[in-house]
Amino acid sequence: MARVNRQTSCGADASDDDKSSSMNQLHGLILTPDGFVHGSLEILDGRVAAISGQIVADAGVRDANLRVIIPGFIDLHVHGGGGRDVMDGGDAAAQVARVHASAGTTSLLATTMTAPMEDLRAAFAGLAAVTSSRSIDGAQILGVHLEGPYISGDRLGAQPDFTRPFQMQELAELNAVVPIRLVTLAPEVPGNIEAIRELVARGVVVQLGHSAATYEQGCAAMAAGARGFTHLYNAMSAMHHRAPGLVGAALAHATHAEIIPDLLHVHPGAIRAAMRSIAGLYCVTDSTAAAGMPDGEYRLGRQTVTKCMGGVRLADGTLAGSTLTMDQAFRNLVDTIGLSLADASARTSTHAADYLDLTGRGRLQTGSYADVVVLDRDLSVTDVFVEGRRLEHAS
Repeated sequence: MARVNRQTSCGADASDDDKSSSMNQLHGLILTPDGFVHGSLEILDGRVAAISGQIVADAGVRDANLRVIIPGFIDLHVHGGGGRDVMDGGDAAAQVARVHASAGTTSLLATTMTAPMEDLRAAFAGLAAVTSSRSIDGAQILGVHLEGPYISGDRLGAQPDFTRPFQMQELAELNAVVPIRLVTLAPEVPGNIEAIRELVARGVVVQLGHSAATYEQGCAAMAAGARGFTHLYNAMSAMHHRAPGLVGAALAHATHAEIIPDLLHVHPGAIRAAMRSIAGLYCVTDSTAAAGMPDGEYRLGRQTVTKCMGGVRLADGTLAGSTLTMDQAFRNLVDTIGLSLADASARTSTHAADYLDLTGRGRLQTGSYADVVVLDRDLSVTDVFVEGRRLEHAS
């Protein structure tokens, strides 16, 4: 039998406190960086202790009538779920983390809305209380994705119009409460190119979105250090063959961008085109409080949104986030877009981990965090492990 036992250097993007100290062993078809292994995965102290077995061809993995074991999903754009919105503050983020973990998301960025500073302070205070606790039976919250307020008033999408010029002082105040890992801004807004340089120097990842930028402005932002694009195609200047816009800048030059594969926000053909152009294209849900809930009205920051027929919209019909969960995103990539299980896993886990330099996540190999999703033949989630802890509500 061939033994797969690859080593990795694991950084400190999460505490080792409160890890499971018991050994768990999972058996099935395990996706590793070398391909699928028919064998076993051992978990000890929150990490993958060993993977052993025989490497098998990808073809037929789904039909083998064995459990499929893949890296936990990583979602870098999550507003809400289970009737709660990150902007609610209090314990809202804990509920959001539980809802998305039940669908296989093992780590996420809590995503805020464009809002007055007092609303952001309340949201961050709630997040601080949640992220300081390791008792949550849910996804690991890795920090915050600050979506705005440094965006264009001409490309708000479902964001309320509380846009304002970049202010490092207010961003530093919020970051002192909960780490801001990712900032979305519009590069054409005066002062934002300089803001990109300052943020990158401080170790914050910057991506472009909610923007009416020209192709040239998008390229200038990337030259200044911006690394990605927020929900590609949506709420940004579209591509025309004589005016490529921000979409054109992304397709021509980006190595990473996020996309919402709920099949409402972006046509499958446009998703395929982006995948051909952007090697590190990764999936996000952009989910709202309506995720996992029945049709009805919900809050998105200061906005009221309505869930109906699988979508979430403002009163004027504008798409306002989604009800997507990452397990459905994975199935859409496989069953509609036609990706292999390995490619779908890369776009729902590995690429996002690489984008944020999340050492030890996004891959199953010896030494990595034991963030694991177990799927059945229909690609439905049967088990979830977050840093080695089995979530009781996942199956």
